[in-house]
Amino acid sequence: MNAPSSLPNDECAMRTIARKVFQHALEESGIERGFARNLHYERGILRVGDDLYNLATFSKVLVISIGKGAHTSLDALMSRLGIGAGVSGIVCAPTLPVAQVPGFRYFEGGHPMPNHESLRGAAAILRTLETLDERSLVIYLLSGGGSAIVETPISDDISFEDLVQTYRVLVHSGASIALINAVRKHISAVKGGRMAAAAAPARQLSIMISDVPDNSIDSLASGPTMPDTSTIEQCYDIVKRYDLMPKLPESVRRLYQSHGLKETPKAGDSIFDHARWWPVLSNVTAQKAAADQATELGFAVQTDNSCDDWDYVKAADYLLERIRQLRQGASKVCLISGGEITVKVSENPGAGGRNQQFALYCAEKIKEENIAVLSAGTDGIDGDSPAAGSVVDGTTIARALAKGLNAEAALKGFDAYPFFDKLGDTIMTGYTGTNVRDIRVLLAW
Repeated sequence: MNAPSSLPNDECAMRTIARKVFQHALEESGIERGFARNLHYERGILRVGDDLYNLATFSKVLVISIGKGAHTSLDALMSRLGIGAGVSGIVCAPTLPVAQVPGFRYFEGGHPMPNHESLRGAAAILRTLETLDERSLVIYLLSGGGSAIVETPISDDISFEDLVQTYRVLVHSGASIALINAVRKHISAVKGGRMAAAAAPARQLSIMISDVPDNSIDSLASGPTMPDTSTIEQCYDIVKRYDLMPKLPESVRRLYQSHGLKETPKAGDSIFDHARWWPVLSNVTAQKAAADQATELGFAVQTDNSCDDWDYVKAADYLLERIRQLRQGASKVCLISGGEITVKVSENPGAGGRNQQFALYCAEKIKEENIAVLSAGTDGIDGDSPAAGSVVDGTTIARALAKGLNAEAALKGFDAYPFFDKLGDTIMTGYTGTNVRDIRVLLAW
């Protein structure tokens, strides 16, 4: 590897530009902007995409808002309908709002692990949906994080403690989100289309802020309102492939060992006859915004999502090789990568998340090079840390050594957040109110 002879005069310049690119992507991924592009309401008619709903023709209009973007999604909807529109509903989010919308019940569900409010919220939703008939309309506002925020197990034998242990095993398994959610769906009473089953024969409209790959939209919040494409047999394969059986609690192991799992509703089931689904924001939104901003700043830009769901080491090595190749053909280059990478976490990890782990690994690989790497989540939270992610460049390792920080130990201990916090290189946004997966920005000149 031949490093350029010198770094930029301002060692912060590349990191600052990377932050600016990410910030623009975050702004364009805001739920209000997504709703403005896709939802319109006039004279009692709600238009979503190509669908029209005359709200006056329904005996009841129920809104169920779930996920990290639950509050901002509801606010965006109600700003169009008006507070006096006669709708009511349930909101399940990881935080409570500053002000509650009249007519709505609120539950503060857990994330990334479910809590007791996750179960209470799920129970309230199911009870309410079961009261609907064919003259009712239910509008689901779905965003990432809903899998843990709203949950109740399919079997009474699965205790709350067993449910949390199962989630912990899955989250730390190194499996992709689609595979994790396939398992979640089959042990849940609300996932994999089962919420839609409770609401049938009502009309059902899902407005989706997607944090999953575009080709697996039924993984969003584990697909509570959609036909499920995953199967029981796939679940058995996932558990075997990732050697999860010994780690699962006894109640869940029994379901697998006795082949007691029940299949989720599939496409063609009559419960979906009056159901529609409209993604209004996705990772593509953030990617395009990041690319537009980098172009405006004078970079030659390419997007590469090949490493979606790859292990973070493999993804980092691949993307760094790509940016070096691109640099040979232009003076200032930017590589945008969307989606999520995976990290198989050891026991007793420190504080951090997949984005900071990815960036920390990159830091050593780009030492003394004119390359900057930013990796952050659009939801504002990376793993169990308060940061959305972090940014590194060719000076990171030298600056860390000057502060007595050990990058190798932090990487090995999955303890990236304290490392970046001391350097001032965390990406701190707080909860953003949206969630369209992660964005990685690589710059070179």
